[in-house]
Amino acid sequence: MNVVLRNQAAIVADRKFLEREGPNNFYSVYRCHNYHFKIYGAMFLGQPSAAIEAAEELIATLPGETLRPMADWFEGFIPMKQHVLIRFGRWQEILDQDLPVDEELFCVTTAMMRYARTVALANQQKITDAESEKVKFYEALDQVPETRMLFNNACRDILKVAEQMMLGELAYHKGEHESAFEHLRRSVEIDDTLPYDEPWGWMQPTRHALGALLLEQGHMVEAESVYRADLGLDATLSRACQHPGNVWSLHGLYECLNRRGETVEAPQIKLQLDKATARAEVPIRASCYCRHKALAAE
Repeated sequence: MNVVLRNQAAIVADRKFLEREGPNNFYSVYRCHNYHFKIYGAMFLGQPSAAIEAAEELIATLPGETLRPMADWFEGFIPMKQHVLIRFGRWQEILDQDLPVDEELFCVTTAMMRYARTVALANQQKITDAESEKVKFYEALDQVPETRMLFNNACRDILKVAEQMMLGELAYHKGEHESAFEHLRRSVEIDDTLPYDEPWGWMQPTRHALGALLLEQGHMVEAESVYRADLGLDATLSRACQHPGNVWSLHGLYECLNRRGETVEAPQIKLQLDKATARAEVPIRASCYCRHKALAAE
């Protein structure tokens, strides 16, 4: 909870600096950083209202006159809202958004929105439209220069994660499950090897979608392994790639334990899950909104 509250306090302080010095200085990168962290924390906590509020304020704090001279450093922050909308399954909201008019200036934003639109359409079972949107993603990706950064990561590298997530979800909702899992596993590999950043430029851990869809297809052993790794319970990942206590993977792990009849660890995980769920403002029914059967069953 502190991640949202403390970054909100930093945002309030930054507003005072903004009033005094204006936006056209390099400190604006650090102002973006505090919005970025608030969004990241709120997504992990299951708090869409705080995440969306921060994402929209982040867009507003980077008007064209501020963005254009330092676009290689600033523009990668603009599409943060797409991560939030996907995290919380806001498929129609994704599709209702207007795409940027200036696709050269907003090249990362355009590519990320094309990714989000493909995922949204796939989740709505509009497969033909999703396939068309996928083509537009690649067209947008080609326009992103190597110089466009999000702190320590090249935006093109972050978009490699988006590509595999997009291909995985599209294949899954076409019924091509093995192909889907291959793409989602590849997204995990790319995500794990991004240069360290805090917070990460890829906002929703790739294991959350992989675990959710593995569970939906009954691949219990791999799903449990995926959730344990994400929670940092099996020491397979570096500390920077672990997300201890996050409500999404706690839910997935608890379901795995329950479904195999485990009675020793499950109560301990349930205690952690109950605490995490109490902080969330939406029901947590699966680690990814792409898992439709779990959402429909509640």
